[in-house]
Amino acid sequence: MWPVLGVLLYTTFTQVPLTHLAPAFRDRRFLIALLTGNFILVPLIVGALVLLLPDDPAIRLGVLLVLLVPCTDWFISFTYLGGGNGARAIAAAPVLLIFQFVLLPVYIWLFMGDLAIELAVGSYLLPVFFGLIIVPLILAWLTERLAERHQPTLNLVDQLGWLPVPLVALVVFLIAGSQVSLVVAKGTLLWPVLVVFILYLAAAAVVGKLLSRIFRLAPPVGRTLTFSLGTRNSFVMLPLALSLPDAWRAAAVVIVFQSLIELFGMVIYLRWVPRRLIREYG
Repeated sequence: MWPVLGVLLYTTFTQVPLTHLAPAFRDRRFLIALLTGNFILVPLIVGALVLLLPDDPAIRLGVLLVLLVPCTDWFISFTYLGGGNGARAIAAAPVLLIFQFVLLPVYIWLFMGDLAIELAVGSYLLPVFFGLIIVPLILAWLTERLAERHQPTLNLVDQLGWLPVPLVALVVFLIAGSQVSLVVAKGTLLWPVLVVFILYLAAAAVVGKLLSRIFRLAPPVGRTLTFSLGTRNSFVMLPLALSLPDAWRAAAVVIVFQSLIELFGMVIYLRWVPRRLIREYG
């Protein structure tokens, strides 16, 4: 599991333009709307939705880990397919990644209090964070820097773009096989989680439309914002959940469950967002 996750995160990070932050700051209105939606309004929505969950700390932690962090990879693909602005999505990805790493510990502490600190100190969470997230992130940044001056490395980065999808499928298969007994044991508790994830997708779409109007974003840019709010960074958070003690294993199941629900939700977004929610003017 761990080597596959490490390779998955490395290949995913190489597709994020980590060496090009400047383009994200050119459209100030979009950037402010993006950060406001993902890091102010989304935590408020998640805080309300958590109240609908069963009183199971592991399940609540899983929901918090996955819903509080915006996606930085397949959100770009869905933006392109949904009539959004692909250039804005690519430029936004590294900014979203930096902000979520800085703010996630704060959010978890606000929602779970001292328990979050105890988990961080008493588990493998911190070593996994540095070993499976920070190290692949640094390696991806070095790879991208080299690719700017070395054509074979640039070709390698292009080829790595094909790996995340099969690696995600492999990770889901491995987790499904190893956690099947836990899914059976926690099966009844997953129904409220399903409701929360569906409600989140609906709320994210509404917030995307409202922010697009408030900041007067062009329809393609508004769609980009909406897809960013709807997609979450499940497979970056998965290593953190897997590093927790056995009593918290349900958090990893919740994160994988969310990614599957999100995938079906994005199919609906692709039809609904450009045709109904944020249409072209006139």
